[in-house]
Amino acid sequence: MTKEENEKRLERLKNIVLNMPEKPGSYQYYDEHGTIIYVGKAKKLKSRCSSYFHTEVDRYKTKVLVSKIHDITYTVVNTEEDALLLENALIKKYNPRYNVLLKDGKTYPSICVTNEPFPRIFKTRTINKKWGTYYGPYSHISSMYTVLELINKLYRPRTCRFPITDEGIKQHKYQVCLEYHIKNCGAPCTGKQSKEDYLHNIQQAREILKGNTRQVLRDMREQMMQLAEELRFEEAEEIKRKYLLIDAFVSKSEVVSHTINNVDVVSITNDDKTAYINYIHVSNGSINQSFTFEYKKRLNETEEELLQLGIIEMRERYQSNSKEIIVPFEPGMQLDGVTFTIPQRGDKKTLLDLSIMNGKQYKVDRLKQAEKLNPEQKQTRLMKELQNALQLKKLPYQIECFDNSNISGTDAVAGCVVFKAMKPSKKDYRKYNIKTVTGPDDYASMQEVVRRRYSRMIEEGTPLPDLIITDGGKGQMEVVREVVEDELHLEIPIAGLAKDDRHRTNELLYGFPPRIIGMKTDSELFHILTRIQDEVHRYAITFHRDKRSKHALHSELDDIKGIGEKTRETLLKRLKTVKKIREAELPQLEEAIGKAKAALAYSHFHPKEP
Repeated sequence: MTKEENEKRLERLKNIVLNMPEKPGSYQYYDEHGTIIYVGKAKKLKSRCSSYFHTEVDRYKTKVLVSKIHDITYTVVNTEEDALLLENALIKKYNPRYNVLLKDGKTYPSICVTNEPFPRIFKTRTINKKWGTYYGPYSHISSMYTVLELINKLYRPRTCRFPITDEGIKQHKYQVCLEYHIKNCGAPCTGKQSKEDYLHNIQQAREILKGNTRQVLRDMREQMMQLAEELRFEEAEEIKRKYLLIDAFVSKSEVVSHTINNVDVVSITNDDKTAYINYIHVSNGSINQSFTFEYKKRLNETEEELLQLGIIEMRERYQSNSKEIIVPFEPGMQLDGVTFTIPQRGDKKTLLDLSIMNGKQYKVDRLKQAEKLNPEQKQTRLMKELQNALQLKKLPYQIECFDNSNISGTDAVAGCVVFKAMKPSKKDYRKYNIKTVTGPDDYASMQEVVRRRYSRMIEEGTPLPDLIITDGGKGQMEVVREVVEDELHLEIPIAGLAKDDRHRTNELLYGFPPRIIGMKTDSELFHILTRIQDEVHRYAITFHRDKRSKHALHSELDDIKGIGEKTRETLLKRLKTVKKIREAELPQLEEAIGKAKAALAYSHFHPKEP
């Protein structure tokens, strides 16, 4: 590979990394033959993958790995624990060259509930579905021990390995053991605890292991309140402790479930021109394949038609023989021996949601890549979003925003910033000294500035803005509207950015009377609007600070007409202070700065003398 080819390769890989999300997930590196050579996990995918391409990386093994990378893919999940589990599953499937080898004997443990008449609950690393139902695996061993301890305290399942049967209990074959005496077991083997009660406890334990804790918590809360009413506060406190333990614990993993085997998951995300189909394959309870493909629409294909194409292509490409396919809606097709499932809850619904999330993330990443190559595409998209949100007649190409700044009415100033195509146009920024307002009156100051701004633009024939944004709520919008519409008779849309009690911008207002525009505060468009607001704050405050500084540093020597900076410096150097200069005689001044300038300085301080 030549130096130019290597630079292009690194540039392409860095571009992929720059568009990755700051979300947990697993990433995969491929060599030039398309073989996975490394699988990793990350709490923040973008930050983690970026670290491989820093110039200061000095680890030899990392440099060798980076030199072999030709492509990068990744799968987004919801938690760091799920990323760890997914990494574990992918390493076992692909055995990448640069990963530490994971052996099946060292896999993560699970919790087993046996299929016996009186089931047992214990941890194990061996999975055999003939023995019972398995929950997990648990990447954090402490979490597993926490839930086991919780179940043992709440329901006291037996720990002995006797094959207890109903006939054996009737024939009195068993005797109570130490666990009964120390109150760790109800002794169902001798009939001291009924089978119905024991199995009810086991069922409650299953619900906790599944993560379905709502009903369990509801029952415990009712029990706790009943005990409190009966003044049995110690027992109520014990129930409360267990309640908080269950409430704080989440035993559900979204990536691995031993109840799901050899299943395909297919979902679709699309826009006007493109469809993104995500494919996930689950084998032996683990995700071992996750890919998203892009389809360019040629005609007005429906989602059903696109999903059909995606299912057929994915199964052929990856030679899948799954008998079950999880889909978001009925695809309108039949495959021999294959069942289509549209889950509403449970593990399968979780997998479908994960597939949909990955498809949406891929769509966002592709959009970012396209907009990075063509910045105007992003600007146009944001302007259209704002136009649709406010239902404007024309695209808001030129946006202007105003802000005032003063301290108790002194040195009052205002600033106007202009954004064109969602980018700051600094040559069009304007500063204003407040002239007609006395005291700290923000509304009157705003009206003066807006009146001066647009009156002059009308006189000069300058293009007017497509949208005005006020830094404030309904009050600021109304005073601006009074000038723009009532006085100047202009039809310029006016929006406002309002703040909450913590002085954080949280609402976009528009219309007359103003109404709240539904927009997520974490959306890209809202970030642009708050950036405009922050920019006008910065601009006005900087202008006010500069003016205040000049006012504070003003000297009486600055008021002497005909004397420049060098002459003032000479006077201060010779006479030290303004007071001594004021009291100096004419000959003394002439000696310092000459006859002509001395006469100007002397006449300034002694205006009544010839």
